[in-house]
Amino acid sequence: MPDPKPTADFAAPARGRLWLGSLLLVGLALLAYHNTFSLPFVFDDRLAIQENASIRQLWPLGDVLLPPNNGSGAAGRPLVNLSLALNYALSGEAVWSYHALNLLIHASAGLALFGVVRRTLVRPVLPARVRVAALPLALTIAAWWVVHPLQTESVTCVVQRTESLVSLFYLLTFYGFVRALDTVRPGRWEWFSIGMCLLGMATKEVMVTAPVLVLAYDRAFGAGRVGVAWRQRRGYYLGLAGTWLLLIALLLGAGGGRSEGAGFGLGVSSWDYLLTQCRALVIYLQLAVWPHPLVLDYGTGVVTDWRTVVPQGLLVLALLGVTAWAWGRRPVSGFAGVAFFVILAPSSSVVPLVGQTIAEHRMYLPLAAVLALIVIGLHAWLGRRTWWLGGVVAVVLSGLTVARNRDYRSEAGLWADVVRKFPENARGQFNHANELAKQPGRTGEALAHYREAVRLKPDYPEAHYNFANELAWQPELTAEAITHYETALRYAPGYAEAHNNLAALLAKQPDRQTEAIAHYEAALRTRPDYPDAHYNLALVLAQQPGRAGEALEHYAAAIRFRPDYPEAHYNLAVELEKNPARRTEAITHYETALRQRPDFAEAHCNLGTALTALPGRLPDAITHYQKAVELAPNYLLARNNLALALARSGRLAEAAVQLEASLAVDPNQPEMARRLRSLRELLQR
Repeated sequence: MPDPKPTADFAAPARGRLWLGSLLLVGLALLAYHNTFSLPFVFDDRLAIQENASIRQLWPLGDVLLPPNNGSGAAGRPLVNLSLALNYALSGEAVWSYHALNLLIHASAGLALFGVVRRTLVRPVLPARVRVAALPLALTIAAWWVVHPLQTESVTCVVQRTESLVSLFYLLTFYGFVRALDTVRPGRWEWFSIGMCLLGMATKEVMVTAPVLVLAYDRAFGAGRVGVAWRQRRGYYLGLAGTWLLLIALLLGAGGGRSEGAGFGLGVSSWDYLLTQCRALVIYLQLAVWPHPLVLDYGTGVVTDWRTVVPQGLLVLALLGVTAWAWGRRPVSGFAGVAFFVILAPSSSVVPLVGQTIAEHRMYLPLAAVLALIVIGLHAWLGRRTWWLGGVVAVVLSGLTVARNRDYRSEAGLWADVVRKFPENARGQFNHANELAKQPGRTGEALAHYREAVRLKPDYPEAHYNFANELAWQPELTAEAITHYETALRYAPGYAEAHNNLAALLAKQPDRQTEAIAHYEAALRTRPDYPDAHYNLALVLAQQPGRAGEALEHYAAAIRFRPDYPEAHYNLAVELEKNPARRTEAITHYETALRQRPDFAEAHCNLGTALTALPGRLPDAITHYQKAVELAPNYLLARNNLALALARSGRLAEAAVQLEASLAVDPNQPEMARRLRSLRELLQR
């Protein structure tokens, strides 16, 4: 029988040993992640950090605590967004502070785990052989957990601090409760636990399981029965349950930011998702024991044929059965299994998370339960020899984590790693293709991976769109590009960019101008503030008889939504100049275009032409013609206009030089040749 209560020696080891163990954990964390401080933002970091305007300031605080519902890791998670805002205030988009805070959170979670496990292992319901070894057992479990390579995604990928931060609050919730069990005046620790639980609810949805798991812990290590726990600590449990109200409010307020990727009716059935989670759970357990291969992104694929996951399903059922049996017979033995399944339940059960059906970061906290079973089992088998083995394993795991962090040195390398290890991931193929497309001379490889992405996931509009963008650069592949734009629009009819780019290809074909106009208009119905679509539509309308007025409206709209748009100012000026009464407006827009883009040769030339029609502006016109010729020496229209303007101003020799240069570029200009002969005759007189 276990001792009725923990002895002083078990419950309160020498303070120096605790400090030494804590310093060792922090040192191991720093060793394992010392090479992360300069790693770039990757994957979901772009939406959560680089495209998140709400983190650009710390005040008003209300704005920071209401992150945009853009589907990023910070949406609906105010404390995560606040932490990113603190980083931005400290270092802008320089990555070092983000990684430093991630490491600080991870090390703190490791210390909290150390405290929870050590105090749990001295509970009176445990055998004396475990209680006497509580400190080294807890240190080994926490050390393995801190340096395990499976944790890298949650620590090294910046926005995945959602997982490490919520786990810190989860563990502190438990730490407060365990401390409350160990004192005759538990009130302050219970309030601390409730406060940490509330902070966790503001961090990530997985915190929803914390009150349930605390009650399970109380049954196993405290009161012994759920009814007794409720009677003894009713107010505390009501406080924990009350924190759910904050989570509910955040979920309702997040709108599309969180709910668009989770829940029913999103194209993935609960059954298919459950089958997928059988596969996921086995992958997680395998990686906990043998952390290879680690994959940043497993994509959105689901298992639709139950026969393909029979072995995994049977293993999961067996583990559930063993956990249920142990929980019923001896809760202390079954708690680790209960913790594993309960923490994973929100993401690995029947509620589809369609944005990412398998994700290693979900194992961040559940890994502690697996490692606890392994370490305690090794101790039962090896006794004190466990500590030597534990040290060796910690060093090896640290080295593997350092090596894994090197994969994050570039997003291109990371996606290449994903495709190499998990080629059936359509999103991995897509992102790898995107990175290849940025590199000179690798277009062929990019096209091959885009092709594989749409083969794996035919209803992937973004992949069809980017594939079409690359194909469109090659004239001989225009027809295929059009097909993929159309496919993207079949699956995403409101895809404004696809409408715009498809229209641009159609507009090049004289017999498809009407279709092009229809697609530009469709883009603007979805995004009325889309300046490129307004501009491109104006270009096509300007070529249609009787539609110049509409073209003017769309050029003006493009400028309204993007004032710094020199091409729109230029083309608006071209249309305005066709009406002599609006020549002054045209000149204003030419001048605006040149302020925004001083090397715009066509704008210099056309402005020169407009100025020649105004009294006393011929010298200004010559200046702009000269600038156009300087920027584009073979620009014949500018040279010829410059020659004519010089001749009008009496500078005949300079005019002749310009005409000679023009004819040297293109001798087939009979009118310019005639003018040159006339100038030479005048000069000879």
